[in-house]
Amino acid sequence: MIKIQDEKLIALLRANARTSISDLARMLDQSRSTVQNRLLKLEQAGIIKGYSVEFGEEYLEGLVSAHVSVKVKQKLTTQTTVALKHHSNVTALYAISGEYDMIAIVEAQSLQQLSSILDDIGDLDGVERTNSSVILETKFKR
Repeated sequence: MIKIQDEKLIALLRANARTSISDLARMLDQSRSTVQNRLLKLEQAGIIKGYSVEFGEEYLEGLVSAHVSVKVKQKLTTQTTVALKHHSNVTALYAISGEYDMIAIVEAQSLQQLSSILDDIGDLDGVERTNSSVILETKFKR
């Protein structure tokens, strides 16, 4: 069970994962060593797995993103998942219910690159068919 102070710490890290331990301690009104110990415990418990980069608007505006629904041969699901995980332009992969088995989130530098990536995905062993939707605009993201 996560303590209230840990929830506050996690919320601060979500807002800015690069916040220094000293600044976190000030914002939480705790000692630096207490915050450092809490972070270590959260990491050891697997609650905090890592820290990541959030890209700026200028970079993101230059990307072309798409949701790619993927229908796979059931016996090759694991193989297909591994292949998609190793494709650097696939930023997320979800197992879903319905006609398709997965949705891959794909990011590319251009429509031509996106087209090439979609061809690569369609050519993977185990992929029966795909259906792509290019993202025109992000209304909001949490």
